This record gives sequence, C-alpha cells and structure tokens, in this order.
Amino acid sequence: MERTFEQLINTDTNIAVLAGGMSNEREVSLRSGKNCLAALKRLGYKNAIMIDVDENIVQNLRSNNIEVAYNALHGKFGEDGCIQGILEILGIKYTGCGVMSSALCMNKYYTKEMLKSAGIPLINSVFVRKGENLLEKVKTLKYPMMIKPVCEGSSIGMFKVHNENELLEKFAESEKLNQDILIEEFLVGTCATVGVLQDKDELFATAILEFRTKTEWYDYEAKYTEGMTEFILPAEFSDEMTSKIKELAIKSHLACGCNSLSRVDFLVVDGIPYVLEINTSPGMTDLSDLPAQSKCIGISYDQLVQLILNSAGLQK
Repeated sequence: MERTFEQLINTDTNIAVLAGGMSNEREVSLRSGKNCLAALKRLGYKNAIMIDVDENIVQNLRSNNIEVAYNALHGKFGEDGCIQGILEILGIKYTGCGVMSSALCMNKYYTKEMLKSAGIPLINSVFVRKGENLLEKVKTLKYPMMIKPVCEGSSIGMFKVHNENELLEKFAESEKLNQDILIEEFLVGTCATVGVLQDKDELFATAILEFRTKTEWYDYEAKYTEGMTEFILPAEFSDEMTSKIKELAIKSHLACGCNSLSRVDFLVVDGIPYVLEINTSPGMTDLSDLPAQSKCIGISYDQLVQLILNSAGLQK
C-alpha cells in the first residue's frame, strides 16, 4: 500500500530545485534535479523551476523570488554546508540536512570520528593530510586497502591497492583532487545501504538495499551504469541483522546531527555491520538507491519528493 504525506508547503510557493553545481558530481546532480522537478510538477507545485547552481546563485535566487530551495546537489558546494549557509543568510527555507551535519558528513574522516564516539562499528583506517609520511601512516593497516578522498562522493578518486607500489601510485593520483585522504582496509563482505527519512516527528529507516556488483567494488561505473549492479531489495539478511542495521543507521544519523534525510552505507563482514559513510544528499536518478529503498516500503518517487520537500519546514 502506497504511503502518502501531507503537503506542508503551499503549492503556490516559488520553489527552486538546485542542481548541477560545480562539483565532480555535476552530471549526476542534473539527472537528480530533472527527476525531482518533474515530480514537483506532478504534485501540483506549478511555480517550481530548476536552477543550475553557479557563482551567480544568490542573484538567481533573488531574481526568481525563491521561497523554498529543493536541494538536489551532490558533492562540493552543495552537500558540504556551503549552499546551506547561503540559503540561511538569504532566509530561504531548504530541504535536507543543515550546515553543520552537511559539512560533517561530507568529510569521511570527521564522520568516522563522530561515529567512533557513538560506538558505531567502523573499519580500520587512517587519515593522511597533505605532506604527511604516507608509508608511516599506513603501518597499522593490512593490504589490500582503499584510498578515499575525504570529501568526494560517487566513488570519485577512490582506488583499491594491493601493495606499496600501487599505494604510492594511486595515492598520488587521488591527491590531484587537492584533498586529504582516508586510507581504509579493504574487507570482503556484503554491501548494503539504508535510507533514513523523517515525517514530521517520526524518524524511520527504509528497506535495506543489498547490491552485488559486476565490478570489483561499488565504483562510479557500478553506481551509474545500468546492468553493472544487481540490486537485492529487500536485502537478504536475517530479521535480527535487518533490525540491527536499521538501528545503527538511525543511530549514525543522529550521532552526526542529521535531520530530514540521509543514506547510510554499510559493509557487513562476519556478522558485523560496519558503517562506511553517511550521505546527506542522496541521488534521485532513475538508478539511485533511495527511491528504490523507499518504493519497497510503499513510498512512490513522487511521495518521496513530497516528503523531502516537507523537510524544508523542519528545524535544522
């Protein structure tokens, strides 16, 4: 049975779907934004438009008399607290997480630090700042390892390495993104992700999505190329593990100060659900996880967009 949600935003409101932007995830964001705008139109929001975010965003918001911003941006400037800060200065209500939780969860290292303090299971990792001795830092880790720029999404700049030579080569390539780097042990397990949504005062988890990729790990190709990933929805976990993952997702969401919505990624290894990261602006493309997870519990794409739009009225 499809779930429905009250329209907390007036259908006459001037709404801007913020998409595109200036990050490496621009193309994915444009796809998310177009889908969200179409859904808003179907829901009756006749004054909804899409704005491709650039350095003129303040002028564009003002010239269109925007009252509510629907954030469909991914990556730098859109998912890291920057656009949220601009919107707060302008007094424009916006969807999704606030400045602090957006900035925190965009940085994989600081996310891990917050989750560690909350007792969330985490894979062994080290944080390497620019100029630090890489080989000295990774002495406590075992090969293979994953190289992860701390502030990128969609697996951009990520590499799996099996030895010191590969580590040095791929680390140098990842550093071109001009970011600090997280080095994490590569474990073999079951990849899963779960959405956390909020309906007024109710915080709840979506169905858990398990994915099996045709690539070695869940990289950009696997995420955005049709047929490269097999989705199992709901995931084939025991009732006990399902409950544990959902509880950890909500606990992680709260530990990082998130509100409105997030998507929490897991790797389940030998009965332990390790949290990998938290995404505060999940994709909304035809192949994205959150719409599929939501549909599994009776929330259609349009109703998911309505629920996210409603979050513009929640306290950040």
